[in-house]
Amino acid sequence: MYTKQEIIIRSHREGHSQRKIARDLHISRKTVKKYLDEHASCLQSSTYKEKAHSGNLFLQPVYRLSRARSKLKLTREVESAIDNLLAVNEQKKAQGLVKQMLKKKDILEQLHLQGFDIGYTTVCNYIAGKENRQKPKEAFIRQSYNPGESCEFDWGEIKLLIGGKWRKFHLAVFTGAYSNYRQAYIYHGQDTLSFQESHVRFFASVGGVYPRMVYDNMRVAVARFVGRHEKEPTRALLEMRAHYGFTHRFCNAYRGNEKGHVERSVEYVRRKAFALKDDFETLEQASSHLSRILKDLNGRKQQGYGKSAEELFAQEVPVLMPHPASELICSEQIQLRVDKYATVCYRTNRYSVPDNLVGKFVEMKASSRSVELYHGEERVGLHARSYGKHEWVVHIAHYLSTFQRKPGALAGSVALAQSGYLKKLYLDFFSHQPREFIGLLSFCHERKISQQRLEETVARLLDCPCVSLSVEKLRALLGNTIEQAPSVPQDTICTMAQRQLAYITGLMA
Repeated sequence: MYTKQEIIIRSHREGHSQRKIARDLHISRKTVKKYLDEHASCLQSSTYKEKAHSGNLFLQPVYRLSRARSKLKLTREVESAIDNLLAVNEQKKAQGLVKQMLKKKDILEQLHLQGFDIGYTTVCNYIAGKENRQKPKEAFIRQSYNPGESCEFDWGEIKLLIGGKWRKFHLAVFTGAYSNYRQAYIYHGQDTLSFQESHVRFFASVGGVYPRMVYDNMRVAVARFVGRHEKEPTRALLEMRAHYGFTHRFCNAYRGNEKGHVERSVEYVRRKAFALKDDFETLEQASSHLSRILKDLNGRKQQGYGKSAEELFAQEVPVLMPHPASELICSEQIQLRVDKYATVCYRTNRYSVPDNLVGKFVEMKASSRSVELYHGEERVGLHARSYGKHEWVVHIAHYLSTFQRKPGALAGSVALAQSGYLKKLYLDFFSHQPREFIGLLSFCHERKISQQRLEETVARLLDCPCVSLSVEKLRALLGNTIEQAPSVPQDTICTMAQRQLAYITGLMA
């Protein structure tokens, strides 16, 4: 349009020739002649010449093809053949045979078999255009929310580099419908325990309960469909409703826009938190990083509101339902039999218990982070929960009785391989003395001596060049625990004996 204006202005006001205008603007002389002829025709056809003159200067040029191009490949016969194959798909869809419908590649093969020379892109464009013409545009209704009225929940998948290894995790994201206040937590999976625990953590963090929670058709929330639109909630959701007193609403299938706040929040939080940084040493570091990012996002001014999510959330806090005095217990309790390896199997992974419980039943209490094992009223095992497949999670202390009878099995055992520092200590100093090393471990287990204290004692002996490391010296130093003084008065003999013991201990160090 700018070039058109320049041509008309230079010709009528400055009196330049068509050749000079074409040369100055670096365009074809035919183009100059076309615009000038159009302008002259516009002036001749209008009685208001000044108005026509200015109006024509603001009209954008329209390029018209000299002739309508006909489609060379997509003829009427080809369109009719594609329509017939699409009609076959509609019949199969009506019969419930969705998985046996023809794909676009199959339609292309059928066209080639019928002798039509046509490409895949042309077929895809024709089908897409036909679907767009048949499908009406959907209208959306903007909603308004009251403070503290509802909160939306959804899952989101992320991939993080934890300890040098790529692993898949899941974000549990909560978003207040009124304030856009966001909270998110990282879990290994979208299971029932993670679903419940995320709600417990969220309600505890906000100090109250939203009256209504909104979910899509996730498996941890919807047990089954009753009819076409009704859904039956899962036992986990019913337990949370009973404990916290909120109501719930399910979205329609494939209608993420019905909970658009959290749909956008999942993508927004994932991008802001992990687009630039996705490498962490531990999952705890990733969770801390996510908390810092969420605090920053909630403190930013929101476009269209003029206030931050924290400021708007402050208006919701007074109207939230009170938080229950007790927390909801999120755990799965099952009874398992201990196998010959002194382990129990839970979701393909094995967890160790003391070896004297082989063949007996134990109670397992599994949460999203830990696994506790009980025999009667006594807790006999505590492990970090594993989310791998067919992994062994064992403590070497659970096998000390068996190792005392089978010391040769220690070197190649999974228990020693997973013991960390103990494995290094064994290989460096006691690889030829397995029985003595097992005795040291039993001594530490009976006296409840921590691994940290064992490491400190070994370091003290190694710092002294004139003293060699042995099990006897370690047991002597570890056994010198400071006990509480008796309530009876001490005589001179007791006092001197304690001084001598202290002197001997100093010599050993």
